[in-house]
Amino acid sequence: MTTITTLPRRTPTGRGPGASGTGAGRESRAVNAVLLVVLSVFAIAMLAPLIWMFTTAVKTKPEVFALPPVLWPDAPQWDTFVRMWTEAPVLSGFKNSFIVAGTVTVVGSVTSALAAFALAKMRLPAKNVVFLGLLSGLMIPYPTIMIPQFVMFSRLHWVDTLLPLIVPLLFGNIIMIFFIRQYLESVPDSLIEAAKIDGASYFTIFGRMILPMIRPAIAAQFILWFMTVWNDYLAPILYLNSPGKQTLQVVIANLNVEYATQRDYPLIMAASFVALLPILVVFLVFQRQIIESVALTGTKG
Repeated sequence: MTTITTLPRRTPTGRGPGASGTGAGRESRAVNAVLLVVLSVFAIAMLAPLIWMFTTAVKTKPEVFALPPVLWPDAPQWDTFVRMWTEAPVLSGFKNSFIVAGTVTVVGSVTSALAAFALAKMRLPAKNVVFLGLLSGLMIPYPTIMIPQFVMFSRLHWVDTLLPLIVPLLFGNIIMIFFIRQYLESVPDSLIEAAKIDGASYFTIFGRMILPMIRPAIAAQFILWFMTVWNDYLAPILYLNSPGKQTLQVVIANLNVEYATQRDYPLIMAASFVALLPILVVFLVFQRQIIESVALTGTKG
């Protein structure tokens, strides 16, 4: 019996079948390593101000201005995070900021989602004209309406209250309405029509069908809106005068004026560092929804 020996197949380049795969794998690992290094450098650059803010908060006053700079104090002054609650109205600022940002973003997200659903899927007369009117409002800079708005709220006796910061934003955010409306364009109208034939109301369709689909988009816009309202400084400084009614950003600005003359920058940095924590918490809570939103946006169509 004759034994037939099968020789390994050669690629057109003369290499074995696993050679090209090995080369591609090595190239892929090299690219991933370079990307990891680049992204790590950018991550350190982004975190450096936050780390410096924290280390400054636990330094003494001489260590803040020492040359060469002190990276970490020998005896961290942890009591600075205690002093900021007693020497400044930081607690009331936190409370007021939570009331404004929480109420606006929660209620406003619901109204924005409803408005986007109506503009995208309901048969309304001149809904495109209404949508273009909303978008045109983005072109009007806030300083042009700042004084008339202040006069209107002063006549309503809302100055030095949180109402001017809350009430106008309860009816939705134009950017969120635009984003969710574009997100809903990928939903077939036949699904809405089938649900209507089965006897479902628009609120039922929105709550059971649309809301689970747009939840990632709402989460992504919720974080951006919460960050904007939480960090807002112009509107609170216009309407709030009493220290007990000021938001956290106004309190920190007043700390910068009052304690900078005393060179007490650790106290200012401690309050600024704590003011960033709610945004970080909100981002961590909705991180999965944001990633899902980006993934779904990239695969639509």
